[in-house]
Amino acid sequence: MKTIDRLLKMVKSGGGTSVGSVMPHKCGSHCLGPLTFHSQAVGVMVHLSQGSRLAERRADTFRNGLVFSSRQVKVNERIHLRVLKDVSNWHGALRVGFTTVPPSDRSLPLPGMAIPDLTRSPGHWAAPVHELCCLTGSELEFWVSAHGSCYVSSKNSMRHKLLTGVDISRPLWAMIDIYGQTCSVFLLGSEQKSLLCTKRSCPSMDPLPPPHNTQSTLSPDVSRLSENSDDCISCFDMELPADTFCVVCMVREARITLPCGHRCLCKHCVSKVSQQFGVCPLCRHQISA
Repeated sequence: MKTIDRLLKMVKSGGGTSVGSVMPHKCGSHCLGPLTFHSQAVGVMVHLSQGSRLAERRADTFRNGLVFSSRQVKVNERIHLRVLKDVSNWHGALRVGFTTVPPSDRSLPLPGMAIPDLTRSPGHWAAPVHELCCLTGSELEFWVSAHGSCYVSSKNSMRHKLLTGVDISRPLWAMIDIYGQTCSVFLLGSEQKSLLCTKRSCPSMDPLPPPHNTQSTLSPDVSRLSENSDDCISCFDMELPADTFCVVCMVREARITLPCGHRCLCKHCVSKVSQQFGVCPLCRHQISA
């Protein structure tokens, strides 16, 4: 009876459980509980499968790829992802972060992008991951520290601080935007290390779907950095103000000033935004030819 009451309280409080989510359980003292994508709070272009651990966004758009964790995540719990498909017809890639807003409390349809649609609202923190860390076959993990900083690391790079100021005094859910070049990600699980033990999410993974392009599973070729290097800025070396970067790819410098006066797009993204949307990403003012 106490167990039922405890579960009902978790449902009412949004504690990682909602209709369509995996019920919380632990296999033992070293188990963090199941971790999947929330089955209802997903972008309109996202399809979930493989027990809500595989999230795929349609490749004919760069946006509407938001997903959230099915339960609250802990401080220093490293969320492990694998990119299964990327495309080259967009600029920018995966965005990751955290939110204090329970997925079950969100209104549908979800906003089109984590940045800036959600990050301009209280309780949302997100940052872009560099395109070279998001190629097909790449694996990465991200987490929030005890000081409220969000980090990301991959097999091909050391950890990098993405942002600061996350409110760790409140419950947090992981927030992932399958954006731009990134079309498909698989949630491998999570891990939380301490001096005494290592805790992991459960259950064990099903066999991982093969990457969409096996040739891309090789380590990223650094020569790609030289493409359009005149305005490409590594997101791991951002010493410039945030408004210096293109709001679409978040990698290249925003050099294009729109008729409304906003200087918010790079020369590579402006044509696609103009053709697909025809308005400024910030104020929705019409972009003339």
